[in-house]
Parts: sequence; structure tokens; C-alpha cells
Amino acid sequence: MQSSGHRFRDVEHHPLLAENDSYDSSSSEADMADRVWFIRDGCGMVCAVMTWLLVVYADFVVTFVMLLPSKDFWYSLINGVLFNCLAVLALSSHLRTMLTDPGAVPKGNATKEYMESLQLKPGEVIYKCPKCCSIKPERAHHCSICKRCIRKMDHHCPWVNNCVGERNQRFFVVFTMYIALISAHALILCGFQFFSCVKGQWTECSDFSPPVTVILLVFLCLEGFLFLTFTAVMFGTQIHSICNDETEIERLKSEKPTWERRLRWEGMKSVFGGQPSLLWINPFAGFRIKRLMLRAKKGGPEFSV
Repeated sequence: MQSSGHRFRDVEHHPLLAENDSYDSSSSEADMADRVWFIRDGCGMVCAVMTWLLVVYADFVVTFVMLLPSKDFWYSLINGVLFNCLAVLALSSHLRTMLTDPGAVPKGNATKEYMESLQLKPGEVIYKCPKCCSIKPERAHHCSICKRCIRKMDHHCPWVNNCVGERNQRFFVVFTMYIALISAHALILCGFQFFSCVKGQWTECSDFSPPVTVILLVFLCLEGFLFLTFTAVMFGTQIHSICNDETEIERLKSEKPTWERRLRWEGMKSVFGGQPSLLWINPFAGFRIKRLMLRAKKGGPEFSV
């Protein structure tokens, strides 16, 4: 397809447009970060609900089966506060990952008028996605579930019902970290609980009957082991990808980098924002509830796929 002054191709990969080019002139970076994003995918929504239910189950067993019946007040208090704080941070990170625009390219922006506004040089080749009719920036890939091209798309994760991309990767990394921590904490508490019950009387170590206590603890151990293994591996994979400035899709497809790779530390600062601080692991950083409430009153979520 030819147009005045440039060529326009329907291809899926290797776009020439720069990664930092803006595709929505009516929106600022702050506005993009504040938009509500939600994917209406049945499988993803079920997985997201299951994630919350499993965390709530773990919190129930830790609190009501192990800590409250304990005779050691400080043991119960310290571990209860720590576990519940980690659970709140994990679920908050999950929400931020699920409801944050991962870096979606606007649909249908590959129009003649918009291409003319880019002021491209004669003969310059640009690329569009044939699936969502959008001009693809560098390192963007199309997600068949989100039905959008996503900037620096790493993968689509059903457990967070969203893609992991340029704008929400930090929240996903923090989410995997907190889930791994509470899983490890739950396993340690289960070990202490089994030891105390075997050493003493099963009828005194819990308010539940011995068979029910055993079933609840065994299921929590299985859940904790599986989640710890999965999220620890995912956390390490994400950190490795960030340090190498390479997404999981680019690694699996063995794509040769056409961009200048950042240094490891620069990649970390690019994803997590600025110099190292507690804000890196704070899922509430940058959250503007007043602006979101104002947008909801004006017309609800700006993105609803």
C-alpha cells in the first residue's frame, strides 16, 4: 500500500518507529497512568478470583488455625501482623497489575491523516499491525487476548488477567515477590505448627479437631510450596529479563535486538523508576485515587477491553 511520501506495510514485527514516540497526542503520561484498564476475559477473571481466594484461604489458616490458638502472645502478634501486611501488599500489587494499562497502542490509529501528522521522510517505511490496525512502535507485540498491541510485551498472564508490559511490569514483579514471601512464611509457620502439635496434644494446639487441622495444614503446605516455586522462578525470570533489557517474547523468538540495550542497572531504574528506594516495592506508589474517582464520575473507565 503506497501513500504520499512513505510506504505502509502490514507486518507483525520489527517496526521502525522509536519506542518513546507518542501515539496519543491528546493524552499525557500522567493521564495514561491514571486510566482504568480491565480485560473481559473469562479465563483470566476466574484465575484472578482464584488467586485472591487462595491468599484469603492462607490468611484464614495462618490466623485462625495456627496463630490465635497459640499461647505465645508475641509469636502470634508478630507473625500475624507480618503475614497480613505481606498479604495486603501482594493483593494490592495484583490489583495494580490487573488494572493498569500495560502499554497499549491505540486501536485503528493507522489512518492517512495520522500518518501525515507524523511528518515522515519520503520513502520511509512504517509498520502496522493487521489485527488491530495500529501503527506498531518498536518492540511492541499483538496480544490476541487483550486485542491490542502492547509496548514491550513480556507475556500475557491469566493469573493477573492482563498483559505484562511497559507500564505494569514493576507491579507484576512486586506481586511475584510478595506471593513468594508469604508462601515461604506460611510454610515456616506450618512447620512450627506440626512440630508443636506432635510435641504436645493435637487437641490443644488448635481450636479445630485434629483431622480438620491436618487437612487444612496439608493443603496450605501444598499451596505454599507450589506458589513459592512458581513465583520465585517467575520473579527471577523477570529480574533477568529486565537486567538484559529483553522481554520473554523476544527471548523465545530469538529476536535480534534492533535497539540499544540498557545497562543492567539502567534497566532496573527504567522499570522501577528512579534511584533505589522503598518506592520500588510499594504497590501504592503513583496511585491517585482522587483523579480516578473524578474520571469515574465523568464517564467511567477509559479502557475496558
